[in-house]
Amino acid sequence: MSDDRSTAPSSGPVSADGPATAGGPAPSHGPAPAPAPATATHARPPAADAPPASPPPPNTLAAHRLSLGYAGRTVVDGVDLAVPAGAVTAVVGPNACGKSTLLRGLARLLAPSAGTVTLDGADIHRMPARALARRLGLLPQQAVAPEGVTVEGLVRLGRYPHQRMLSPWSRADQAAVEEALARTGTDALRDRPVDQLSGGQRQRAWIALALAQDTPLLLLDEPTTFLDLRHQLDVLDLVDELNTEAGRTVVMVLHDLGQAARYADHLVVMCDGSPAAAGPPADVLTAGLVEKVFQVECRVVPDPETGTPLIVPRARPGGRRAGPRSH
Repeated sequence: MSDDRSTAPSSGPVSADGPATAGGPAPSHGPAPAPAPATATHARPPAADAPPASPPPPNTLAAHRLSLGYAGRTVVDGVDLAVPAGAVTAVVGPNACGKSTLLRGLARLLAPSAGTVTLDGADIHRMPARALARRLGLLPQQAVAPEGVTVEGLVRLGRYPHQRMLSPWSRADQAAVEEALARTGTDALRDRPVDQLSGGQRQRAWIALALAQDTPLLLLDEPTTFLDLRHQLDVLDLVDELNTEAGRTVVMVLHDLGQAARYADHLVVMCDGSPAAAGPPADVLTAGLVEKVFQVECRVVPDPETGTPLIVPRARPGGRRAGPRSH
């Protein structure tokens, strides 16, 4: 787990609540000039005649000159970042580089010291909190459940942004909870207190809460923490399904570069508080970048299963694994 987070843990879902140029024909003095030859360069049409710029796709999350930190210490410094809508973005980088801090800023858990975060062009800090929570869900890195709450009780909290005063719990609410429990394999744990679960079980219960919130944008801070390999792949396959089947935009912080390259459409590589590179994994993950950011010499080879970049660290001279061992 990275150590770039705030000391205060978070819990639960993100909750509530140019003008046309003036002008006209120039005054005429004397006879009109002869028509220009056909080969003459024509003036650019006025800006008013140009087609309007296309609006960004819905659920576009972006940071603009964003700076974040704790107790006067800057961790994320002047970041400009656009999260591709309808895609899976993985944020990677060494410990203490600002990954989790950036995610907290994008989720409005951390107020910026400078810059803004926008959702479809609107400053998220000016949006009603409940309205934002219906559009953006978060799995924080260190989540704390209410004492004694059961797994089902925790997952039901994900429906809070969709509730209205005096409105009863609906069939749609219960259906969302049941689907979240089933998708995360926690339905058999529904009556267990969260504080009695293993680390992996607890992590899946929190992921179920985020799913029950049913938002088009989902931010996951190290969702594979505490999970064994099988459950890591289960969670990442679930992220892929949420994206491909439901069109959700997902941003997740990961440590495993191979998993990030396999499951993400877009990578953001953080280094010293700002992106060192961003783009498709095949374009971003090079041996030079890995050595610069992670200080690890490596080879980048195609993953034999997917063809995506796979990082193979070079053996260190004199190490036990410097070459084939003779018997």
